[in-house]
Amino acid sequence: MPKYEKRPEAVAALSPEEFWVTQESGTERPGTGKLLHNKEPGIYVDIVSGEPLFASSAKFESGCGWPSFVTPLEPAHVVELTDMTHGMIRTEVRSRDGDSHLGHVFPDGPRNRGGLRYCINSASLRFVHRDDMDAEGYGAFLDKVEEIDV
Repeated sequence: MPKYEKRPEAVAALSPEEFWVTQESGTERPGTGKLLHNKEPGIYVDIVSGEPLFASSAKFESGCGWPSFVTPLEPAHVVELTDMTHGMIRTEVRSRDGDSHLGHVFPDGPRNRGGLRYCINSASLRFVHRDDMDAEGYGAFLDKVEEIDV
């Protein structure tokens, strides 16, 4: 099993927006994320640690302005915390090993797929195309990316 961790060289390579989102719990502007309209088969990994977080098969168009997923690829890699900032009570989503702020989860997702909407910042993710997954060490997840719900 691969070891995922917050790597200093990965943090140093982040753009200012990626750093703000992942390390300072920021939120990219809605509709601006590089992965919002991505419909390619593959997986989304933490930009800092590389841990696998979401599969293309779990992505759906929610209309909220951020990439949305119905469920994590590996629930053990996602930590959910109570977030009481901005006068609201929400559930923050962070990567377990990278401790990157990813976004929030809401109970307004597709009911027929579990009812959750993981609203995730593109700036916290790196997309690994299905064709590259085996070479990058994510071959065990190939069966999770064949079906794409857009």
